Amino acid sequence: MRVMSKRRLIEFWQTPGYEDAEKPLTAWYKTVCEASWDNIDDVRNTYRTADPVQVKSKRTVTVFNIKGNAYRLITAIHYNTQTIYILKVLTHKEYDKERWKVQL
Repeated sequence: MRVMSKRRLIEFWQTPGYEDAEKPLTAWYKTVCEASWDNIDDVRNTYRTADPVQVKSKRTVTVFNIKGNAYRLITAIHYNTQTIYILKVLTHKEYDKERWKVQL
């Protein structure tokens, strides 16, 4: 899989207070770059807690739990091109407010 773009991950863990996200996000990135997924079942074979979520635009995004449940990584996975787009990295509290669903 190709990840677009790692910059969003870096920007998140460089934000004061979120430095503890660097190791788990880096581990996620390395694992995903080595993966070849054709569907959500393949994703769940690697990350069993990954969830498909429909957003306001009616598109489906995939949400990953990072660092236990401290952070949520919201992605768009294009299986046909083997590309993952990083849409948002949120704290669990921000995720629970669900504003992100309306923005996507």
